[in-house]
Amino acid sequence: MTTNTQHHISFPPLFVDIQQLPHGKDLPLPSYGTAHSAGLDLYAAIAEDIVLNPGNIKLVPSGISIALPVGFEAQVRSRSGLSLKNGVIVLNAPGTIDADYRGEIMGIMTNLGTEPFTVSRGLRFAQLVIARHERVEWKIVTSLEETVRGSNRFGSTGLKG
Repeated sequence: MTTNTQHHISFPPLFVDIQQLPHGKDLPLPSYGTAHSAGLDLYAAIAEDIVLNPGNIKLVPSGISIALPVGFEAQVRSRSGLSLKNGVIVLNAPGTIDADYRGEIMGIMTNLGTEPFTVSRGLRFAQLVIARHERVEWKIVTSLEETVRGSNRFGSTGLKG
């Protein structure tokens, strides 16, 4: 008999300063949809509906600003349900929020679908993933280590095993 058990790995939380801007004070803070979600849902902090007609590009504010610790970034990403059901995506996903940025987090939204889509106040329009990143310093060399792939480009590994 096999049992399906969830393994609960607990990580210490990363504390991030957040400011609710005046036009977003009544909205929930970004939150995880499930216990194991990687992305925090962002809520549209708008006074009037935004209609995204097919092909339109509009900026959607979240009503929050954050102060990330150095070594972290926030990535603004599309929500899969909006993408699949409506063709609505974050255009430059993932959009990067740097640790030294203190302005409002926004999503550059577009409608790739065939029908108009309305963004209403409080709609969960995007998700925010907080991730560590590295800083690099370039080390100039005369050649690079060889690999099996080498310099083969796009699609060089094929589509099937």
